[in-house]
Amino acid sequence: MIKLIKIVFNSFLMALQELKVNKLRTFLSLFGITIGIFCIIGVLATVSSLEKKLQTDVSALGNNTIYVDKWDYGGGPDYPWWKYVNRPKPRYEEISMIKERGSVVANVCYFQGTNANVKFEKNELSNVNIYCVTEEFDKIQTLIVGNGRYLTETEFQRGVPVGVVGYRIAEELFGSPEKAIGKVVHFDNKALQIAGVVEKQGQSFVGGFDYDNAIITPYRFFASIYDTKNDQSGGFIMAQGKKGVPNSAVIDELKGIMRQVRKLSPKQEDDFSLNDVSTFSDQISGFFGTVNIGGWAIAGLSLIVGAFGVANIMFVTVRERTSQIGLKKAIGAKKSTILTEFLLESAFLCIVGGLIGLLLVWALSAGLSTVMPFPIVISGNIILLAFSICIVLGVLAGIMPASTAAKMDAVVAIRTK
Repeated sequence: MIKLIKIVFNSFLMALQELKVNKLRTFLSLFGITIGIFCIIGVLATVSSLEKKLQTDVSALGNNTIYVDKWDYGGGPDYPWWKYVNRPKPRYEEISMIKERGSVVANVCYFQGTNANVKFEKNELSNVNIYCVTEEFDKIQTLIVGNGRYLTETEFQRGVPVGVVGYRIAEELFGSPEKAIGKVVHFDNKALQIAGVVEKQGQSFVGGFDYDNAIITPYRFFASIYDTKNDQSGGFIMAQGKKGVPNSAVIDELKGIMRQVRKLSPKQEDDFSLNDVSTFSDQISGFFGTVNIGGWAIAGLSLIVGAFGVANIMFVTVRERTSQIGLKKAIGAKKSTILTEFLLESAFLCIVGGLIGLLLVWALSAGLSTVMPFPIVISGNIILLAFSICIVLGVLAGIMPASTAAKMDAVVAIRTK
């Protein structure tokens, strides 16, 4: 064990000596490794951070939740919008029927929205999202009220003019979230009192609910201002399945209930769509898996070039130390010892190149995180993977030079100048 530690330490010192004596030559040889590791860490860190952001945005739409809407959320170039535009939109009254007849549905709520200019004293904000929801909305959505409180069941039932506002609205209208509680705002000639402020959510990449720029109100209050019966005004139902129930079972049950509610005959096709938002998560994973493959392909080319550079510098190193190798063998050094020393030195050189690449990615990610809508995080798994690649690449690049050194004849090597 002590002998192995000495070999590792000596190899490390030799690698440092090589860096110190031949700075330019070593740097140029390691440049390919640096670029390769930079590409791998950069691509993996960016892709994983973006994927995490998108998956978080998708999960914010509701876990195990099916959206009952007139529109199909599939999209695509051949999207048959004319098929859906004349469908009746889901109605507020239908949520009670889903609750009564559903056995695998845990929570159901109705959602509808519009835009309006919101005023508070001399301040005014345009195009604010006015969301109307029913009682179980906060059970389906991840909604955290940072200041004040959420709406009560009594306020929902009576349609009280009270609401919860987004973080951006609270800052721009009142100066801070703390000052918003209890204030009264006006939109479309109606007054509404602020009960709470939703914590800052940030920009969503998958659409969904823009809580930062929204006011959440009870459905009955919203219906006293706007025409919620109009089929062109939007609106949909969110149905969340019970824990452990697969989404397919929830969809099957909802389909039967909605056909009963709409009184559709067996020959009539559905006049509604059941959208499973969890499928977006699978699509995102598949897309980023392809992106990762592309990143690996680019990085692989750089690593191959870098491996040849390291192999070249190790051949030069073996030639320069031929007499030293002969002397070591003459005093009893085994072939395995010589082989291990050069393999470790090659691995250390690759690790140095990897460290430079890691530092470059860290500096770049720190700068980009300040301007991008999501932070770029270099996880421990990515760093561990990068160093593992450096070690494997160093061993592969150094195997031939190390074998050459280990096979040298001691007498011939000592006489070599």
